[in-house]
Amino acid sequence: MPKLTKRSVEALRVQATNYIAFDAELPGFGVRIMPSGKRFFLVQYRRHGRTRRVMLGQFGPLTAEVARRRALMLLAQARSGGSDPAAERDALRQSLTVEQLGARFLKEHVAVRCKPTTQSEYRRSVELFVDPFLGKQRIRSVTTADVAELHGSLSYIPYQANRTLGVLSKMMSLAEIWGLRDRHSNPCEDIQRYPEHKRERFLSLKEVKALGRALDAAESDGSEGKYACTAFRLLLLTGCRLSEIQRLRWEHVYLDEGELRLPNSKTGAKTVHLGAAAIALLRSLPRVEKNPFVIAGKNSGWYLTDLQRPWRRIRSVAVLNEVRIHDLRHTFASGGLAVGEGLSMIGKLLGHTQVQTTARYAHLAADPVKQAADKIAERLAGALLNDRSDTTPSDGDTAPAH
Repeated sequence: MPKLTKRSVEALRVQATNYIAFDAELPGFGVRIMPSGKRFFLVQYRRHGRTRRVMLGQFGPLTAEVARRRALMLLAQARSGGSDPAAERDALRQSLTVEQLGARFLKEHVAVRCKPTTQSEYRRSVELFVDPFLGKQRIRSVTTADVAELHGSLSYIPYQANRTLGVLSKMMSLAEIWGLRDRHSNPCEDIQRYPEHKRERFLSLKEVKALGRALDAAESDGSEGKYACTAFRLLLLTGCRLSEIQRLRWEHVYLDEGELRLPNSKTGAKTVHLGAAAIALLRSLPRVEKNPFVIAGKNSGWYLTDLQRPWRRIRSVAVLNEVRIHDLRHTFASGGLAVGEGLSMIGKLLGHTQVQTTARYAHLAADPVKQAADKIAERLAGALLNDRSDTTPSDGDTAPAH
């Protein structure tokens, strides 16, 4: 058999059964000719006394020159005592798919180690973004290029793209621990995340008044329920996260001590200190019999699950259409800084565990200082101007000679 080239491979005759023709120059490099006429390049070598074969690809889509280079690399790998190319192929065939990894990830890691809100976020990333794009692919075959393509396909929603990348990275790290991928082979590590610009929206006192009027009107005319309106007032008066108020139980409310003792917030156990207005609001709120939740829902024994739709209606009446529920928490923080509280105190009130989280409000903490500087400068500037008017020569006066 001569050297395998495009012409020589095309010249090989089709027979009733398949057969292999080997290259004259590179031992172990061959082509299998099928009765159908299709031709497939392969490499053949011996490993531990066994003959092993690895298919390289079909002739046509794969040229003879490219097949020769791949064969040379695999044969060198096999003959130098390195990893067995056929064993790697078999491991890849036997490996789970990304979809199967995702199912195990959600069951054995997320369901056991993550809070309910985090569980829903992870499940959303896996089922809506990872599975449709990489679900049928074998875990071992996922490359950095594959992940980059997934991340890039979500560039129009950069925040979700970064969250999905983080979830996939955790899945691949666990795949290494579970022996489904080689160690230190996480394909997500070199992907650069998109810049994220966190929006800081704070309501002015004028906007807070407009919100208050909208809440009073909605509760008065019955267009919104008492518990939904109370939830929004509590969010503004406590700085709590939505889930902390929405799922608040009466057993965690200590009005005499002025505290909410939350056993399982986003950052763990947390005590929320209540102001007089929040205490009065909670004292006036009727409790629903056999319902442990403060913000009682329509279903017996359950909390009000949908606060987004009532919020959209109320903010529309208040002409605050771009304001999110979470912005009420930001407004609480800005209010604390406006009355002179430091970042450390604001962090404690909000339940931040890291200084960096509270640091986003640092520019607001400087406002009182700027106002003081402006007042001082204004007073001194007035004196400077008065001094100038006192020393400026009047009409007819002659400036002193130097």
